[in-house]
Amino acid sequence: MDARTPNKTPFRQLPAFPVLFLQSVVAVMAAMILWVFQGHVAGYSGLLGGLVGLLPNIYFAYRVYRYSGARSARVIVKEFYSGEAGKIILTAALFVLVWVGVDPLEPTAVFAGYLAVLAVGASALLIVRRFQKH
Repeated sequence: MDARTPNKTPFRQLPAFPVLFLQSVVAVMAAMILWVFQGHVAGYSGLLGGLVGLLPNIYFAYRVYRYSGARSARVIVKEFYSGEAGKIILTAALFVLVWVGVDPLEPTAVFAGYLAVLAVGASALLIVRRFQKH
């Protein structure tokens, strides 16, 4: 008997969705603010930094919420570890791609966008008021 019970909940109904949605809004807003006050290079640099923070979080949420139920507990814990490892690797790879592949680039704007998205993730418990019980 397979202990993996696939989670059939739509992605937009998962507990992580409000956090991911707010992170994407913050990334776009940070890019717009940087674009208005520091120019277009800072704007797209801030957006790239926000995406470097957002895309690994989407990957992590996908991995963690793939399975549900008490029978899937061991698989869910394994997904947490592999999802976090993948998130770290993906973050490093995206930073390398941004640094190597984008010219001109404003490094402070990249980190500003990245840190803005991370700040939303750090306040996730304040954003998600209720967690669904599966």
